[in-house]
Amino acid sequence: MMDKQNLLLLPGLLDDAALWEHQCKYLAELAEITVADLTPYDSMAKMAQSVLENAPACFALAGLSMGGYVAHEIMRRALDRVTKLALIDTSAQPENEEQTQHRKELIQLTLIGKFKEVTPRLLSLLVHPNRVQDQKLTNTIIAMAERVGQDAFLRHNKAIMARRDSREDLRRIKCPTLILVGRQDTLTPIKVHEEMAAGIAHARLIIIEDCGHLSCLEQPQAVTALLRDWLLYR
Repeated sequence: MMDKQNLLLLPGLLDDAALWEHQCKYLAELAEITVADLTPYDSMAKMAQSVLENAPACFALAGLSMGGYVAHEIMRRALDRVTKLALIDTSAQPENEEQTQHRKELIQLTLIGKFKEVTPRLLSLLVHPNRVQDQKLTNTIIAMAERVGQDAFLRHNKAIMARRDSREDLRRIKCPTLILVGRQDTLTPIKVHEEMAAGIAHARLIIIEDCGHLSCLEQPQAVTALLRDWLLYR
């Protein structure tokens, strides 16, 4: 029987372990899985350091959205400890002015006591247009955001706005790398994933059809199957 690998999963903004529920359930036979708790930290450096301090010596690493930004920081710090890398609905680019302005509007909403309005406003950006009325899916997303809470939301936005440009570091990545993106992801569109794939030697880029930004929740079977193949790759 094949020895289990160590797999670390990194959630996105306003996400917790529920983001990875399907993957944790159906990849458990292949890997010892840990979903990192990033909520206490307000910088990519602190998040990456926390993950590394609590991680085994070597591990496979997957991150979605903000989790992908943290994964880039981990690769800068501990390239030799990561056996495999999966970057999901994320980017190697720094924040641009338009993104920062939108983020500041949501921060202001939070500061005036309207945090509960943040996630409903984001839903159309987080999921495929056909899923916005899917109550099971949207209730899961809203419940995650409530558990993460407004303080962590503010900390994470600070971290995201200050994140480094990771594009120059892509060429250093040599481990098997899987890059996944939903076809209808408007927050981190296909072109930024093509950029990452072009920068990483032997990276595999896969576009998930009928899917927005939160692919692990929207198309869990597809993401889990692709991560299974990635874990089994030798």
